[in-house]
Amino acid sequence: MNNLKYRLATSADIPAMSKIRLSVRENVLSNPALVTQQMYEDYLDSLGRGWVCELEGQIIGFSYAAIVDHSIWALFVDPDHEGLGAGQQLLHLATQWLFEKGATKIKLGTSPDSRAERFYLAQGWARGEMKNEREVCFTLERVASKI
Repeated sequence: MNNLKYRLATSADIPAMSKIRLSVRENVLSNPALVTQQMYEDYLDSLGRGWVCELEGQIIGFSYAAIVDHSIWALFVDPDHEGLGAGQQLLHLATQWLFEKGATKIKLGTSPDSRAERFYLAQGWARGEMKNEREVCFTLERVASKI
């Protein structure tokens, strides 16, 4: 059993999150300067919420939910720590928060024909249209309560 711990992200986590974002092998940023320190800050609270996953005190993954458009702004796991379940739980934390905030449908975009695309399909997300030549859209609808 792994010792993964999840918590809300803080400003102090941004360097580790940025390092993970720049280390991924798929969905690589064409221009790393497009994701700024201020964006990480804004999505911590005013534009959304962020979470990190720690293993033995080291951040190995993070997710961000954007409240304005009910989307997943980011979900990344350090390539050396994939397969431990961190991504699945980080995605759950972000989607649960958005649903609690009133979202009925959550969206995200990722590279087509990637491991990320297969991951989202396995988590129950619906594949939509291509947003552009490099990004496919996915949605997850809130399941109505049976109570």
